[in-house]
Amino acid sequence: MTLSTTTLSPLTAPQNDTSRGISRRTRGQGHGPIVRLMSPSDLGQLLKPFVFLDLFEADASFTGNMPLHPHSGIATITVITEGNLHFDDPDAGSGFIGYGGVEWMRAGAGVWHGKEMSAGTSARIQGFQLWIALPADLENAPVDSQYLEAPAIPQVGPARVILGDYQGIRSPVRAPSGVNYLLVTLAAGQRWEYEPPTGHEVLWLSVSRGAVHSPQLIQAGELVAFTPASGTLKLEAGDKEGAVFVLGSAIPHPHDLKMGNYSVHTSLEALRTGEAKIAELGKRLRAESVQRSGSVSVPIYK
Repeated sequence: MTLSTTTLSPLTAPQNDTSRGISRRTRGQGHGPIVRLMSPSDLGQLLKPFVFLDLFEADASFTGNMPLHPHSGIATITVITEGNLHFDDPDAGSGFIGYGGVEWMRAGAGVWHGKEMSAGTSARIQGFQLWIALPADLENAPVDSQYLEAPAIPQVGPARVILGDYQGIRSPVRAPSGVNYLLVTLAAGQRWEYEPPTGHEVLWLSVSRGAVHSPQLIQAGELVAFTPASGTLKLEAGDKEGAVFVLGSAIPHPHDLKMGNYSVHTSLEALRTGEAKIAELGKRLRAESVQRSGSVSVPIYK
């Protein structure tokens, strides 16, 4: 992916500087209705455990073209910022994920998925899909999925707590500790401050609608990374329209990323284990597909 940034280097801040200035910014690279803002081979190296971010916007029917595909070693988090999608999972039931709701899937040891979400009641959808690299004790753990509709996600002021803890409020998503992920909506001219928990040196933000000032301008479609510091991030929406954005902060992931086509792990051994598992699952999935009669949906295969 080609980034609209300077050559990547470790994020550093001057000693005793507690400001949260912007260190990197990108508009990513478009692939039809999807813009890839971050991947494990670029900004994901600097913002880990956040390693992958897509911003998607399309006719809701585009989800029907999503093929079954595997993952291991990571968790995926899908957040909708406009419209809604329908979820259908034999283990979790069915319902709708709209603004403020979330799909969480810890791929762990290995999973094939891609058919659990389909068009909802809205003509168009917009949202983010985020990957986080899992810690060593979870990267080869069993698969864990959650579908949480908007009323289940707690809110603190204009922020919905998608992952982690914020101002004493904890998300119900079963994510590893040390990671916060918020969905924030500001009215035109509204100010908001985020004080990251102790140790959350990693901090980034991506706007899906409108613009915010930090005080530097951050526009829709951009992802920005902030320098590591202990200071509060102060934001203000533009005075003409409101803004919708996601914000992530975390304790830095301590491992070098070991990457496969669909996997991210903490070691080559864990990567080999994960890739062997998804290859085994793929072989079984294909064999069972041949045996099935008619068209049978397989939302998640684990």
